[in-house]
Amino acid sequence: MSRENGLNQAYCMDEYSTLKKVILCPAHHMEIREVINHTQEHFAKEDIDKSLAAEQHKHFTDALESYGIEVVLLPADKKFPEQVFTRDIGFTLGNTVFLGNMRREIRQGEEKILEEQLAKHHIPFQSLQKGSIEGGDVIIDRNKLWIGVSTRTSKEAIDELQKQLPHLEVTAVPFLDDYLHLDCVFNIVSPDEAVIFPKALDKKMVDALAAHYDLIEVTEEEQFTLGTNLLSIGNRTLFSLPMNKNINKKLKERGFNVIEVDISEIIKSGGSFRCVTLPLVRG
Repeated sequence: MSRENGLNQAYCMDEYSTLKKVILCPAHHMEIREVINHTQEHFAKEDIDKSLAAEQHKHFTDALESYGIEVVLLPADKKFPEQVFTRDIGFTLGNTVFLGNMRREIRQGEEKILEEQLAKHHIPFQSLQKGSIEGGDVIIDRNKLWIGVSTRTSKEAIDELQKQLPHLEVTAVPFLDDYLHLDCVFNIVSPDEAVIFPKALDKKMVDALAAHYDLIEVTEEEQFTLGTNLLSIGNRTLFSLPMNKNINKKLKERGFNVIEVDISEIIKSGGSFRCVTLPLVRG
């Protein structure tokens, strides 16, 4: 990557402002080498068609670029079959990229590749010293951080992040262990709207979220096909899977421009559009 079109700035404070620059990793080495989530359990026997996954990822990359979004590609390492899910490796808050502390051994080391690229291009980054945290559990909305307490993100890491960012309101969001990350059951798509699979959270938490957002529910069937794992690129425009017809219809009725791109081979490993993108610059 050259400095001119690589990592030369960072800023992000929400999930829906205009996306200008994003970090992806090609899907060349995807496989279910070790089952690490419930989605992979379902597809473990058939595994992932690597060539199809790579083709779908390239199509998605091209679609992002067609909207004027700069795509920065991390070097894909065959040691890391989950590296395509760049959202988990880090998250941008303000002008700093926080590196993930990966819980599962099969993913440990992915953050070093990201760190090398950030250091090379002088992007501020830092790590948390306590607990584990993955970007799929971190959802940003201006002065609020909603962070999932999951099998991948610990309360210790959330507490440390709150200490480092005392100007932000950090809320821990517990949800059922059946679901991988918070963005698999909840996602913010505008300043006052969010998509949710309410069965994954207790009623008190759902009510707390409803106090801040108009909640758009996804069905259990479309939760499995990651209907909440949308990527907003700004101006009420977002990426969604063609198969998730119900949530796409609801969003279109609300005036969203829904870009339907097929990455159905990639989601067999447990992540969709939000999971495969690490926003570096929004605004």
